[in-house]
Amino acid sequence: MKLETERLMLRPFEMTDAPAMFANWASDPDVLQYMPYEVCNTLEETQETIESWLQFFDSLKGRSGAFAIVLKSSGEVIGTVDYAELDPASQAAEIGYQLGKVWWGNGYAAEALTAVISYCFETAGLNRLWGAYDPRNPSAGKVMEKAGMIYEGTMRQYKVRRGQRVDRILYAILKDDYDTVKEIAYYNNLPVTFDGFVNVPALSDGEIFLVCTKKSPASPEKKWVPAYNFFVCKNGEKIGEINLRIGYTDGLYYGGQIGYGIDEAYRGHGYAAAACRLLVPVARAHNMKTLIITNNVANTASKRVCEKLGAKLVRVARLPEWHDLYKEGQRFSNIFEWEI
Repeated sequence: MKLETERLMLRPFEMTDAPAMFANWASDPDVLQYMPYEVCNTLEETQETIESWLQFFDSLKGRSGAFAIVLKSSGEVIGTVDYAELDPASQAAEIGYQLGKVWWGNGYAAEALTAVISYCFETAGLNRLWGAYDPRNPSAGKVMEKAGMIYEGTMRQYKVRRGQRVDRILYAILKDDYDTVKEIAYYNNLPVTFDGFVNVPALSDGEIFLVCTKKSPASPEKKWVPAYNFFVCKNGEKIGEINLRIGYTDGLYYGGQIGYGIDEAYRGHGYAAAACRLLVPVARAHNMKTLIITNNVANTASKRVCEKLGAKLVRVARLPEWHDLYKEGQRFSNIFEWEI
């Protein structure tokens, strides 16, 4: 089984890779300075290391493996990525990598790690991957972050290594995290047109109507897209508010293109769903055919609005710590997709 990226070929590690492994990283104390194993002083020691690796991975009955990182441009083996499912009941595996010093700083480690993560979730059937590194080696954490892994915590004075008590910083990624990243990329590539705000037509269904109160320009520094703000009105009286955000971003995956609120006295009459439908001509004027609507998992009323619209529940997403909703105390969002 082989994996291919733009610049790399990843294939199962073999005994014949011992000379390249010895020359390119196993004999280099800079590469192994923060690793839990020692430098190989001879080619024979490297061969013994590979043999023990392969025996270990074979004992896990296929839910593990070691990939040689091969440069397409030269065919040279420059490192390795390996994973081992140590908890079959949880479908959880530890993942790690090594890369020769000559090739540091070129993004090869993150490229290889990303490819193996994809393989583990899409082909090997794993649910959780985790890795750990010594805090004295912060570049290792940057590689994990680039590959989509998330910081989970620091195990203080976890082990004694070379006479020192050392911490381990833990990163992990779940299948759910991986799928969410793919979904965000999909939505961010959906068509949208914004050449300026449109003249809002009369938006009414005969019972309620929308009055545009503000057109908010984009704020790139805050990562805000352009937005329309409306009062929801009935019999000339304001009964709520609704807004429409034009575009697709990582933040809007969790926050949605539509936000609404109906005053308590007028709830229970379907006005929120009706107001959402009235926004359709404005969204279509910007070439948007799919809208995301999100709500707190505890907000059953808002969830019912999405169901009335015929929106599809895509997933219950874990909010990232950088999102405003997380900072406000929310931890999960229902992600609904509404085809208009």
